[in-house]
Amino acid sequence: MAWIALAILPGWVLGVALQLQQAALWPMRVYALWLLVSAVLGGLALVCGRRGNGSLAIALALCASALAGVGLTGVRAAHFADQALPPALEGIDIQLTGRVASLPQRNAEGVRFEFAMESAVHEGQAVRLPSLLQLGWYSRGSVGAGPDWHAGDRWRLTVRLRRPHGNSNPHGFDRERWLWENGIGATGYVRNGPRDPRPVFLGASGWHPVESARQAVSERIRQRVDDPRSAGVLAALVVGDQSAIEHSDWAVFRSTGVAHLMSISGLHVTLFAWLATALLGRFWRRVGRVWPRALLALPAPVAAAWGGLALAGAYALFSGWGVPAQRTVLMLAVVVALRLSARQWPWAAVWTLVMAVVLLLDPWALMQPGFWLSFVAVGILFASGSRVEQVDPLDAVPRWRRWGGSALGMLREQATITVALTPLSLLLFGQVSLVGLVANLVAIPWVTLVVTPLALLGVLLAPLWDAAALAVQGLGIWLAWLAEWPWAAVFRAIPPGSLAVAGVLGGVLLVLRLPWAVRLAGVLLLWPVMTWQPLRPAAGEFDVMAIDVGQGGAVLVRTANHSLLYDTGPRYSPDSDAGQRVVVPLLRALGEVPDTVVVSHRDSDHSGGSAAVRAAWPAARWLSSFGEGERCVAGQRWAWDGVDFEVLHPAPALYGPDGQGLRSTNAMSCVLRVSHAKEAAWLSGDLDAEGETRMAMARPELRASLMLSPHHGSASSSSPVLLNTLRPRQVMIQSGYRNRFGHPAPLVLDRYRERQLTWVESPQCGAALWRSEASQTVHCHRQAMRRYWHHFDASAGAKPAAPGDLDTGTDALPPVPVD
Repeated sequence: MAWIALAILPGWVLGVALQLQQAALWPMRVYALWLLVSAVLGGLALVCGRRGNGSLAIALALCASALAGVGLTGVRAAHFADQALPPALEGIDIQLTGRVASLPQRNAEGVRFEFAMESAVHEGQAVRLPSLLQLGWYSRGSVGAGPDWHAGDRWRLTVRLRRPHGNSNPHGFDRERWLWENGIGATGYVRNGPRDPRPVFLGASGWHPVESARQAVSERIRQRVDDPRSAGVLAALVVGDQSAIEHSDWAVFRSTGVAHLMSISGLHVTLFAWLATALLGRFWRRVGRVWPRALLALPAPVAAAWGGLALAGAYALFSGWGVPAQRTVLMLAVVVALRLSARQWPWAAVWTLVMAVVLLLDPWALMQPGFWLSFVAVGILFASGSRVEQVDPLDAVPRWRRWGGSALGMLREQATITVALTPLSLLLFGQVSLVGLVANLVAIPWVTLVVTPLALLGVLLAPLWDAAALAVQGLGIWLAWLAEWPWAAVFRAIPPGSLAVAGVLGGVLLVLRLPWAVRLAGVLLLWPVMTWQPLRPAAGEFDVMAIDVGQGGAVLVRTANHSLLYDTGPRYSPDSDAGQRVVVPLLRALGEVPDTVVVSHRDSDHSGGSAAVRAAWPAARWLSSFGEGERCVAGQRWAWDGVDFEVLHPAPALYGPDGQGLRSTNAMSCVLRVSHAKEAAWLSGDLDAEGETRMAMARPELRASLMLSPHHGSASSSSPVLLNTLRPRQVMIQSGYRNRFGHPAPLVLDRYRERQLTWVESPQCGAALWRSEASQTVHCHRQAMRRYWHHFDASAGAKPAAPGDLDTGTDALPPVPVD
């Protein structure tokens, strides 16, 4: 019977994983039927087990738990989907009453927070909304000082909402899944213009006490610590507010491989459990001296174990209850329960049980990189015989030699993790830190034994935060020095999932205590991962990817051996842009190093990411119309791998003696034509209709199979003269979801429709890929990789093209998978 019980655990994990692959949800009654079938199979498994048919019982238990995983996860998903924001309520003023339900996150633009909705009214009529919203208060354009947002406070607000929507790119962050996992049914902003009603404070509600306490501690840290960078790290370690850490610091932490220490990790929770267990044990023994019956009723080891576990759970909850913290608390709970019952389970059973429980609490955690890094790392340490994470809260406080361990033991454990997780890190991030081993040998004990204890004790004695800040600054100097090494971090193209899995197995073989002949076999599995390169266009061919950056432009053009980036995406806020958030991570994930960057014009929706792109690839050649590198001038030509590149605009006469453009920024857009013998692509930035007409009249022989819609589909571009001259078959429109400009304009879409053009829009398509060798097809990343939590509007983007012109199958992907 024990084997039957153990078979349930991997079956449940498998069932959850299968359900998360669904492109669309089934009706709830289907999932309910699966649960019923699961119960029947579970009953049969028990009957077979009692009759001695163990193999059949295990198989039935595995199937039953897998069906239960699919059914229960599907029921939860279908229930949440029923609460979705109706499309008719998008973009209109709604009066809400509710509570601030999260730790407010502040940035240069304003404040963002979760809002638990109590009631909603539109034009005097009650409307149904999702129970949890994510709202933003933007200081730009607001009247007077903004409200003082506090978790648990009740407010009456006027807001505008929209359904969850995010950018969709290969290997990009899935914001829609993140919102779904956190139960957020809609996003929006608080209206704060001069004619809008002011937010009305309705008093403290008493709800969300944990979030309120986290905010209070975070604000105390900011007030006490003068250095904002150190304060951000301390806030992340104490209350789990990772948004407090600056982007530049995150870059250093990732390059040096210590990013896992700057959030509440299993190591932090384990340390807290050790301390709590030791202190409680000592306290309870002293109580026993005064009141002996207390020890008889509850022995000191038992009180210390359960009390330490409870306090560790409280700390994990206070710090945000992330997956590593969940895993550690659950694993400690299993160890405590087994030890108190004088039992011992195999490590694999404990590991699988904790994984199953985490997925029972949050099935969508399976899609988080942190889930895999956490569980794979612990599994490897278990399998390799390490004592790390095999913590017994019943033990007394370890001595200093046990806390730090021997230098050789720490080196071995860190080397084990580094080697085994390298393929997984490549799969998830496309990056490996070569200085990570050296950095962690210093950072792990420093953060674990110095910074974190001081930061936690600072809650009781605030001056200790000053000492913790000094410790963070000292560590920062060390890490910044390591990050400056030219080979500190290596970026590689993200390999296919099957190849990465083989690489992880190779890494595991290398670190397990096996004969060296077997361990060296792991090198054979690791080598393809480290040397893999994605497929490129054949010689003489090229492809064009319109990157999904929202309301802005960024296009990647690839030939057999070269790459060109046309525009760098928009600036989202003073401290965030598409270059650092989308373009640079995507190009690195695809293994691209741009040889040339063309920035069409100065507007921030096209040049906003230039600084991040230049910092990532300083050796690239730059062309622009406003002084960023060389001037782009009509007549410039070059050829790569049998593909011709020609700049068609602006003419030399449009530049003044000082090199500055003589026309508006849009009218100075660099126009680039990429072509070979049969096909051509047209990229024209925000060029206006007048410029289009002049070019078309001057070069009537020009044709283009693919056209990037000028000015995001604005009515001021895509002139009939240009369309009649180029005669494109495919059009890519880069625009933001529900953008305030109304792009693409209905007039422009009518022009495309009249000419029987096929077009795709980035809100519905995501990253759009066109290949010259298959010029009749545009591949949409959003539709090819669709999951049920993704935004999908079946009525949007209707086009007159024949069926099959828009390929949305999985074979439409670039030759690399999506994480």
